[in-house]
Amino acid sequence: MPVLFAQSIGLGIGNIAPEIRLTDPQGETVALSAMKGKVVLIDFWASWCAPCVKEQSELVVLYNRYKDSDFTNGKGFEIYGVSLDNKKANWENSIKKIKINWTQVSDLKFWNTPVAKTYDIQALPFNVLVDGKGIIIAKDLHDNDLEYFITNLLPGGETKSKN
Repeated sequence: MPVLFAQSIGLGIGNIAPEIRLTDPQGETVALSAMKGKVVLIDFWASWCAPCVKEQSELVVLYNRYKDSDFTNGKGFEIYGVSLDNKKANWENSIKKIKINWTQVSDLKFWNTPVAKTYDIQALPFNVLVDGKGIIIAKDLHDNDLEYFITNLLPGGETKSKN
């Protein structure tokens, strides 16, 4: 009799990314699972983190380049930005200043947010890339490594899981 393996929720490559349900700046709850079907970069950042702010500017370019792309494992590219800020004004001002036009959520609990524990965040910036089925395919990719990985998810690409 063949052995069947169930997909499990966890933080490893090949696991289903744990659900996140936080509010956006307008107070609306946005679930990570609402983006199922797309390749999603879960981007953990904060307005007080200089490397995070620098990376946000780079993500604007990446998002605009790939948001409408058809990938082998998802239709479209989204970023689900999770802020570890604790001051709403600072968070909102950074979103406006950087011109972030993708989903942004936070509970404004700084490092005390349950999401930081769930995703075992040790430092910022940190990210997790999931495919259209919500499965983790890469973690903590930045700069050229992130774009290279995303590019190789396009038809004809040969990306291997990386963490």
